[in-house]
Formats: sequence, structure tokens, C-alpha cells
Amino acid sequence: MMTDQPPDRILRLNTVLDRTGLSRATLYRKIQDGTFPRQVRIAARCAGWRESAVNEWMRNPMFYQVDDVRSWP
Repeated sequence: MMTDQPPDRILRLNTVLDRTGLSRATLYRKIQDGTFPRQVRIAARCAGWRESAVNEWMRNPMFYQVDDVRSWP
């Protein structure tokens, strides 16, 4: 069954920073706190964010919460 939704794009760091207005340090702190979506690995040394996840965060940034917060090593 086909849907009319476009495929989810992967956004790179600078695009995410531009869209959200967050600084790099604040972005990574929010990821660690579970209040911003985590990156997805797209290659060995390359990661990005799902556009849908960033858009969801932008709809309600004050109350966004990742369901399974994992601590970073």
C-alpha cells in the first residue's frame, strides 16, 4: 500500500543547528538529557537526524522527551 508521505530525510548537524537555533553544545546536552532526538548512524563516521524527529521536537520543544534515554559513554 502506497502512502502520500515523502520519505524521511536525514539532516546533517549544521542543518539541525540552523533549524533549531540551538548551539552545538546545547544540542548534544539535550541529546544526553533525552530532550532531543538522537542521531542515526548513516555510515562508519557519519550520522544525522531524521527530519521527522527534528520536526516533532520543534512542535513542542519544552515537553519533548525521548522514551529510552541511554547514557553516553
